[in-house]
Amino acid sequence: MHKLPPRHVIAEQVRQALAEDIGTGDLTATLVPDNDTTRATLISREPAVVCGIAWVKEVFDQLDPDISIDWLSHDGDDVINEQAWCTIQGPSRGILTGERTALNFLQLLSGTATATKRMVDQLKGTTAQLLDTRKTVPGLRLAQKYAVRCGGGKNHRLGLYDGILVKENHIRAAGSVTEAVTAALAHSNDVSLIEVEVESVAELSQALAAGAQRLLLDNFSLAQLRRAVQINAGQAQLEASGNVTVKTVREIALTGVNFVSSGAMTKDIHAVDLSLQFDESPAN
Repeated sequence: MHKLPPRHVIAEQVRQALAEDIGTGDLTATLVPDNDTTRATLISREPAVVCGIAWVKEVFDQLDPDISIDWLSHDGDDVINEQAWCTIQGPSRGILTGERTALNFLQLLSGTATATKRMVDQLKGTTAQLLDTRKTVPGLRLAQKYAVRCGGGKNHRLGLYDGILVKENHIRAAGSVTEAVTAALAHSNDVSLIEVEVESVAELSQALAAGAQRLLLDNFSLAQLRRAVQINAGQAQLEASGNVTVKTVREIALTGVNFVSSGAMTKDIHAVDLSLQFDESPAN
């Protein structure tokens, strides 16, 4: 079971999403009799990894506590085309009002989890781990980081507050790789992640000499990655990043790096094709 973001975070994300969609009221839902009830089934139109159940539950909890959901799958489950994910039953108005918001969360998070799993599957037989990045939908970072875990990936730092990643502009501001690494080590406090981005084998050697324990190899070619692994000789952890896709991730991992990071699964999102199908006859 993957650890969910805090409940209050999910509740606030849902509250904002519902407010954005409903505004002053759902005008179309008022065309349905107030006492009408219905039953609907959520169907997947393609293979996917399920993710986002807590957000869907929160949507309908906020709209109408009389709406109930019977889940036939769990976050992290693989599902096939035309497979039913859940059934929803209760007041028709509430289900109609919440349908789009619930599906938006489910499609986004399941899309993230599915893309992650496709990359993770490419790493079988290698020693590398797949990491995400901070390239997430604003306001939904914890949700997407959760989806990455459901897909089998690992989280990099959550934000600027829980890890140090010295990048190109930090190095320029510090004056050199050596000075940047020295400053990072001096200001690390209790932070466990201290990483330095390097753009060449020469910078790699400088960072190692300065005591760096984790290096981000930015846009290295496969030949450069192999050379970096050779020079490093186990001194520091190596993370490859840049142009990482489902088609390239395996070759990158096979160079011997410890981690491969990609923003593709959280920013180049393919929303899972889902359909909420209402029963033809009302439940009442």
